Amino acid sequence: MAFGVSTALVALLGLVARGVGFVNANLGALVAIVFLYLTVYVANRRGEDLVDFGFLSTPRLRSVVIALTYIAVVFPIFMAGFVVFYDLACAKGSAIAQLAPPGLCFGYEGWGGAHWPSIGLATLELAFVQIVVVALPEELFFRGLIHELCERAVPPKRRVLGGGIGWALIISSALFALGHLTVTFDARRLSVFFPGLVFGWMRSATGSILAGTIAHAASNLFIHILQKVFLENQLFLRTL
Repeated sequence: MAFGVSTALVALLGLVARGVGFVNANLGALVAIVFLYLTVYVANRRGEDLVDFGFLSTPRLRSVVIALTYIAVVFPIFMAGFVVFYDLACAKGSAIAQLAPPGLCFGYEGWGGAHWPSIGLATLELAFVQIVVVALPEELFFRGLIHELCERAVPPKRRVLGGGIGWALIISSALFALGHLTVTFDARRLSVFFPGLVFGWMRSATGSILAGTIAHAASNLFIHILQKVFLENQLFLRTL
């Protein structure tokens, strides 16, 4: 029910944003409010506290270690895959050219065109937004609330390093992916199902959303940095 309500509200905000400048400019923050409010509302209705839904910083060390391990293992693999994808998609006559965002292949040079990104105040501001406005509300709602309720309804029959593996993990990750289609219907956004599996495991293994929040925000920021490293010139040309 909470997912259905959130989907309806976010979809409504997306529609309103098309004609109302204030809503469009603050859409991310408004969506975050929806996720935060619904989580608090459900917790209150159930007579529970947000702590019961993973809103706590402990176990701090274990959560940070898990998040950093995820970053160390996944980010290099993702970067290699990022380059391979654009190498293939941007090749002349490529059969998967339509999978690349329009215009980003113009002048793409792969590793040869990589350059050190310009990181300034805007990037630091983006990092803050990714943590507070994007990762924290989404993790609290999808992992803290949805995943927790799924695990209660369908307890995992297997655990790996403390994290439950089962239908609850799959269902919550699938809902997380579907939620990304609410405002922008782009099938490529369904790929977040896979990191959702990892974030869900982190929540189950630690009992906290801390590790998932760190990994989630870092993943979004890393994608932004990769675009600046390999596609910054193309992104600039698209704004002209």
